[in-house]
Amino acid sequence: MPTSTQSTAANLDSRLFEAVQLGPLRLPNRIVMAPLTRSRALEGDVPSELAIEYYTQRSTAGLIIAEATQISPQGKGYILTPGIYNDSQVAAWKRITDAVHAKGGHIFLQLWHVGRISHPSIQPDGALPVAPSAIKPEGQSYTADGFVPMVTPRALETSEMAGLVEQYRTAALNAKAAGFDGVEVHAANGYLLDQFLRDKTNQRTDEYGGAIENRVRLLLEVMTTVVDVWGGDRVGIRLSPLSKFGDIDDSNPEPLFTYLVEQLNAFKLAYLHVIEGDTGGTREVAGGFDLQILRRLFNGAYMANNGYDKAMASGAIASEHADLICFGRPFIGNPDLVERMRTNAPLNEADPATMYGGGAGGYIDYPFLGAKK
Repeated sequence: MPTSTQSTAANLDSRLFEAVQLGPLRLPNRIVMAPLTRSRALEGDVPSELAIEYYTQRSTAGLIIAEATQISPQGKGYILTPGIYNDSQVAAWKRITDAVHAKGGHIFLQLWHVGRISHPSIQPDGALPVAPSAIKPEGQSYTADGFVPMVTPRALETSEMAGLVEQYRTAALNAKAAGFDGVEVHAANGYLLDQFLRDKTNQRTDEYGGAIENRVRLLLEVMTTVVDVWGGDRVGIRLSPLSKFGDIDDSNPEPLFTYLVEQLNAFKLAYLHVIEGDTGGTREVAGGFDLQILRRLFNGAYMANNGYDKAMASGAIASEHADLICFGRPFIGNPDLVERMRTNAPLNEADPATMYGGGAGGYIDYPFLGAKK
């Protein structure tokens, strides 16, 4: 007979594995596969055939958010990452979404423009990367020649903003043609939309800089366009209010992100995906604010991310800290992560040496439960 402690633990777990409604989709559980850059795209930024098996293996996740995918050649920041801006890419993604759907899975695409986190060797015609302001980021770019120092970007002209928003419209339309169930706008981790939000990287004096209302303008224009294509209930957004990833920061993040989330409610989005703390690092950031403020302000589902394990996830769902929990690295090594968590089975350790680049090894060959060694 189970003890009261065991029964309590089981009850905590049960909500993590229960079905939940997300917009028009009925997800089988609250476990989400995070968008994970794996750097295995082919020439022309086309997803490889291996990606079909990779995503299909993980189709028991309540929702898959496919890897960050550049909306245009200008939006590319790393070699071997996929795009969603031409017919060849759409066709390759369609094979992936068809395979995931055949297994009963659900999959969104993350729309990505890296802004200044790039290098001329990756950009069309060797152009400078673009940004809100011409401020050089600290760090290195992953190029065909290995890791090289980043450069000072070119500040976008005000007249270029409409064309930039149009890149998102094209990508959103292409994602629909590729058979995705929805899209997530990447406005986190120091990439372009995040660069416009934060005052360390946005020092503009036009209507896209200065006051909070101006710094959120581009993101809200992008959201208007993407929601126009998809409808709000099939669109999510990713934010990282406290993360310094990509050499980014803001002098006063709480009023910035509370204002932004209040504005986002007008779109009736499917979810708000929040990196809690520093991306891939500590959950407790000095000088930060309580991110539950955003959870309370937002009218849709709240998706939590950063360093969660099963116990933390179960507790977060049971306490209504979050509606969905997003897991990253555990899904790399465990295609059957949901079942392993459900049965308290041990997890495979992901191999850091094969996380980025390469072929099948460390990509589609991690064993499932019960597989023969």
